[in-house]
Amino acid sequence: MKIIGTGSAMPKRTVTNAQLSEFLDTSDEWIVPRTGIKSRQVITDETLQALAIDAAQKALTDSGLKAEEIDFIICSNVANNYVTPALSAFIQEALGCKCPFVDLNGACAGALYALDIADAYISTGRAERILIVAAEEVTKFCDWTQRETSVLFGDGAAAMVVAKDDSPCYTILTGDSRYKEVITYRRKLEKTPFEQEGQAVDQPMIMKGRDVFRMAVLCSQRDIKDLLQKANMKAEDIKFFMLHQANKRIIDAIQEYLGLPEERFPSIIDHTGNCSSASILLLLDEVARSGKLAKGDKLMMSAFGAGFVTAAAIITWGHE
Repeated sequence: MKIIGTGSAMPKRTVTNAQLSEFLDTSDEWIVPRTGIKSRQVITDETLQALAIDAAQKALTDSGLKAEEIDFIICSNVANNYVTPALSAFIQEALGCKCPFVDLNGACAGALYALDIADAYISTGRAERILIVAAEEVTKFCDWTQRETSVLFGDGAAAMVVAKDDSPCYTILTGDSRYKEVITYRRKLEKTPFEQEGQAVDQPMIMKGRDVFRMAVLCSQRDIKDLLQKANMKAEDIKFFMLHQANKRIIDAIQEYLGLPEERFPSIIDHTGNCSSASILLLLDEVARSGKLAKGDKLMMSAFGAGFVTAAAIITWGHE
């Protein structure tokens, strides 16, 4: 399986650290050393559906395929204004595809969970060309009076098209529910006449930062090591390590562990913040459009998220 097209779409509103300091007890000097984030894009009058459709259309165009040639649409999304229909339904309609579609919630690792599913469909002959979209509006999960979470996140959407190829795709998925409470976000649903008082809880995102940092570094290091062994490859065989853009210090720790040059670990977190499952595909699209990828390059992707879940993949860049 190989990647044959990418695309992305970001909100037009840029919010800098200095702008956050106007209503939060924070500053650029506090945020940058801890996270590497200088600014992020925030949804204002756009909709996540529009961003997802834009990113998907760009990826489809970049792949050179027609809408009717897509066999499956998989959309990674934690939450949006619609519980149903799925976000992927809006994408299918807008692009004019005729294939089945589905949304999944793998938290920040969702795009790689989608990639694993795509590989299963393609390797078993059930599909040949699959559109993967990741679209997130994480800024709407936060309590914007609390700097511990609100300074970290941004919104965005990105997509890639993968296709059948002789190049193998290697993936690893893990989950450890013992640590499910390190990141939580709860929303009330509609009240029923039978609901007991206090049963429903509406709670903005809560994150235990130290636990997340420790687990992210250790789990990503483990997944990368295990996946290289599974693929019978060395770290030097990988062109770029595309890591979840959650915190620059996490990326730096993994780079130091592998002992490879910084340029092998591209990063966009300084101007996007953490865009949850969209982050790796946003990074992929930016690197692709910079002209730094050549056909046949091997890419390592690694992500972690609430659950606690992790995922990693080695896949070939197949764009001409």
